[in-house]
Formats: sequence, C-alpha cells, structure tokens
Amino acid sequence: MTDQPLISWEWVAENLDLIAERLVEHLALTGIALAVGTAISFGLAFVIYRRRWLSQPIIQLTGILYTIPSLALFAFLVPITGLSLLSAEIGLVSYTLIILIRNILAGLDGVPPDVREAADGMGYGPWGRLWAVELPLALPVIVAGLRVATVTTIGLVTVTALIGQGGLGQLIVTGLLRPGIFETMIYVGGILSLVLAVVADSTLLVIQRALTPWARARA
Repeated sequence: MTDQPLISWEWVAENLDLIAERLVEHLALTGIALAVGTAISFGLAFVIYRRRWLSQPIIQLTGILYTIPSLALFAFLVPITGLSLLSAEIGLVSYTLIILIRNILAGLDGVPPDVREAADGMGYGPWGRLWAVELPLALPVIVAGLRVATVTTIGLVTVTALIGQGGLGQLIVTGLLRPGIFETMIYVGGILSLVLAVVADSTLLVIQRALTPWARARA
C-alpha cells in the first residue's frame, strides 16, 4: 500500500484558475476591511485625542466587539444583512478597530512634549501640528498596529466562507466537506493563507522602514 501525498499536484495544476480566483477574493475582502477599518479608526482616534472623555466608551465598545467569537458575530449579522459581502465586511472591520485605535493613540501619545512645544512655537495650529509633526512621529507604532490588524484579518477572512464569502476559506470548507482528493483543497487554502499573511506583514514592515528612516537610525 503506497502512501497518498498530502497535496495532489495534479489537482493543483488543473485548478490554477480556481485557486487564483479565491486568492484574489481573499485579497479583496482583506483590503476592503483594512481600508474601512483604518478610516474609521483614524476618525475615532482623532476624536478621542481631542476629547479624552470619549476614550473609555469607544475603547470599551470596540473591545467588546473584538471579544465576540467570529462565528457568533457572523451568525448575528446574517439575519440582518444576509449571506452577503456586507455581513463579512462588517464583521471583519469590527475586529480591526480596537487594534488600530489603540496603536494610533499610543503613537500619538508617545510624541515627546518638547516636540509639541517646538511645533507650537513654529506657528502650527492643533491640526497642523497633528498632520505635520505628530502623525509622522507616531507612524512606526501605527504601522505596527496595522501589521497586527492585517494578519488578523487575513486569518478571519477564511471564516467568512461559512457565510458564502471566504476567498481561500472556500477551498478549506469544501475540502472539509468532501473526502479524498478534496483534502488537497484544505492544504492549498491553509498554506496560501499563511503565505499571504507572511508576505503582507513583511511588505508593511518594509514600507514602515522606508517611511520612517529616523526610527531605524535611532534603533
């Protein structure tokens, strides 16, 4: 009796179009969630930065969303928004908020007071100082949060296969439901999801270092 290989390369060769399609779907789901989550997080973080009394309710609410198991959250959303892209994105965006908001605030709070005073002395107003001075200095911490949110989202996208989305998660779910050759789909979906997460994290790290050469020199 010969051992069966974990991956049927014949199946992979015959289904490259399907694999590529699922990969593109995975990238699209991830990109939309991160873009929307980042925009919302910056907005909420700026509000908190100017109105500190709002910190506790916003952080608590986004923290609660993050602690809800993904299956439970998607199950809650389906009766409201259906088995749709909207359901998937609402869930995915929800899990990015606490990560990004905390890192944005941590980055801004880490700007030395004397730097702020120097910016004020140069004539910057509150918003001008924020955009020209504080945000650039906070960028390493912000990108670190974006890296965590990106890897988290790539993993969670696979779960949305249970509500008809999922990208590479569709391969995993199909493989779980069908025995034999379809086990290859599990390995292909899982391995590509892992590779995608590593590549995305490495890319963001390179971008971070390119945008913040002073942080690298100081380290």
